[in-house]
Amino acid sequence: MDPIVIPVLVAAIVVVFLVASAVRIVPQARRYNIERFGRYRRTLQPGLNLVLPVADRTNSKLDVREQVYSSDPKPVITEDNLVVNIDTVLYYQVTDPRAAAYEVADYLHAIDQLTVTTLRNVIGSMDLEGTLTSREEINARLRAVLDDATGKWGIRVNRVEIKAIDPPNTIKEAMEKQMRAERDKRAAILHAEGERQAKILTAEGTKQKDILEAQGTQQAMILRADGEAKAVELVFQAVHRNNADPKVLAYKYLETLPHLASSDNNTFWVIPGELTEAVRTVTSAFGDQSRAGPPESAQPEVAAADEADDTAAENRIAGLNAGSTVSLDAARATDEAEKQAAAAVSDAKAEAEAAKSPQMPGRGQASGD
Repeated sequence: MDPIVIPVLVAAIVVVFLVASAVRIVPQARRYNIERFGRYRRTLQPGLNLVLPVADRTNSKLDVREQVYSSDPKPVITEDNLVVNIDTVLYYQVTDPRAAAYEVADYLHAIDQLTVTTLRNVIGSMDLEGTLTSREEINARLRAVLDDATGKWGIRVNRVEIKAIDPPNTIKEAMEKQMRAERDKRAAILHAEGERQAKILTAEGTKQKDILEAQGTQQAMILRADGEAKAVELVFQAVHRNNADPKVLAYKYLETLPHLASSDNNTFWVIPGELTEAVRTVTSAFGDQSRAGPPESAQPEVAAADEADDTAAENRIAGLNAGSTVSLDAARATDEAEKQAAAAVSDAKAEAEAAKSPQMPGRGQASGD
């Protein structure tokens, strides 16, 4: 082998090594911190970069994209002396690669510890209920403290979120009981409201029903009264048009008296005071017929008719007494009515006999002559 070839190969290898050491290709969203002889020199940007071989070296490679860091649950004591475990999620971004590499040894550990300290300060001034319902306030206070502290480290905290707040098991059971009681309370309120609405609607329906029934009854009574009024008017007109005899009216009046006791529910009924007047009208009618001077051959028939009328009047009065079971006052009224009727019949007979007695001698004299 030619002795010149070996040095050429060695020189070529050295040149390739030096060129490779002098070229740095930085990916997008990455930053490389370069040190020259142990001292920070510069930060390489994405793309092709040239450095001094052997003298320059890469100290740290940082990702400047926004990153997510989830911490482990940390125990925190609330204002009402309850221990809760809180998980946090941190969104951060490296804004200054040099400060992130040289201002703090481990920025993730520093951020984690700062988050725990800030959480204990914030949660320590709140009770459990305030902790559970004030996540936005806690997130805002955490972000303000972390952003201020990590600014000099070249880190920007974009967002802090509380992932979970876990109270003790006894508190969870008490909260479940409280929630169950609240649900039962709402269910009872809704059930009571439903029953209230149902009763209101039922009352409204009953009211409308009663109103409609009352209106129907009113209309029926009005129509019935109109019908009765027209019937009475027609009867009245018929009586006046036919010029009814008072004797017929008195007879019809006596005919309607038995109907007063026709109902089984009647325990007391009153005999009208016009009964004796009606009986006198009937008897006076028969007395007027006797005064008219019927022939002698008709006198026995007249007497028989009087006896028949007396018997009919007595039977009608007896029918009134037998019409129903009456009280003591009704019996007394009936006896009084019988006495008045019997007295009226006796007066009628006496008047008839007195009318007959003057005519008999006159007829004898006329025959003698």
